Amino acid sequence: MDVVLIRLLFILTVGLVCYLIQPFGLPSNFDAAVGLLIGAAIVVFEWRLRVMSLKRLIGSAIGSVLGIIGAYLFALVIRNSIPPSHTQSFLQIMVMMVMAYVGLAVGANKGDLLNLSALGGIFGGEKQGKKSYKILDTSVIIDGRIADIAETGFLDGIIVIPQFVLRELQLVADSADSLKRNRGRRGLDILQRLQKTASLQIQIVEDDFPAVREVDMKLIELAKVYEGKIITNDFNLNKVAQLQGVEVLNINELANSLKPIVLPGEAMRVFILKEGKEYNQGVAYLDDGTMVVVDNARKMIGKTIDIAVTSVLQTTAGKMIFGKWDERAAGRHDSKASSPPPPVAPASGTDGSNPDLKKPAPLIERPQD
Repeated sequence: MDVVLIRLLFILTVGLVCYLIQPFGLPSNFDAAVGLLIGAAIVVFEWRLRVMSLKRLIGSAIGSVLGIIGAYLFALVIRNSIPPSHTQSFLQIMVMMVMAYVGLAVGANKGDLLNLSALGGIFGGEKQGKKSYKILDTSVIIDGRIADIAETGFLDGIIVIPQFVLRELQLVADSADSLKRNRGRRGLDILQRLQKTASLQIQIVEDDFPAVREVDMKLIELAKVYEGKIITNDFNLNKVAQLQGVEVLNINELANSLKPIVLPGEAMRVFILKEGKEYNQGVAYLDDGTMVVVDNARKMIGKTIDIAVTSVLQTTAGKMIFGKWDERAAGRHDSKASSPPPPVAPASGTDGSNPDLKKPAPLIERPQD
């Protein structure tokens, strides 16, 4: 509020000075109106400078100074080439304005290339004003997990959806194959969910690359133009983009990193669902979809057993757990559970006597001589 009052006071001051001095030779009221317009233009220029980064501001100043120096040299050439006249004055003023404007615009555009942190001091704390772009692939849109991640607030920056990706989704949604048609419609529904997420900024771009035919290569070229990252779950696109120096956010890698850690030697209880590829193997799946390969468990298909983890294999395509089922340990456990408890000796015999007490030995008479 204080800044607004200061700006209004500045505009009124400029108008009052023009009203009293009459610098343009016009009536007092017209001079005051022109002064108010000049004050408003200065305030607008100051307001635009406030939102500029320090890099662009320094670049604009350097470009303007260089432009004015170049305009002065051009003015010398014009003064020596053209006799004094209104044309000479007009050309000198126009050259000055054009060179100052070009230097200002080019300097502001190239100001982001300045490395102010190398100067240290107050310039070292300059924050990066660069926007973060994340480009969505067709496969990650159809997958649907990107909407859940976005709703949790883990995605920032601008989410870019290329127009050629929308066209590919529409072609899939209009396919004669019912499976592809459902996948395409699911992708369109996911885009609607993303647009309704308040914390996201969705931007649909028209950029296209007619010379490139494949959609994956178009995504890579678009990421280079915007200096953004590609969000995908396509393993092949992930590798090709990394080879070309484009950063990739793989949803599958994120899901794998969030799975619980299992160490060799831990015990697990799994349900053997089917037969494995190798001899006498069984295959089970955890709740998060992780495959568990169990040795010696082929005959336990359809049963829940306790296994011991032997190793864990982590790849970009997913995680696999290898375990072993000990049949002998399970048999001993089952025999102990099924064997009846040992009989307990009664406290007294059936005749009421204590069995632990021994009967006295019969007396043997010694023969007399």
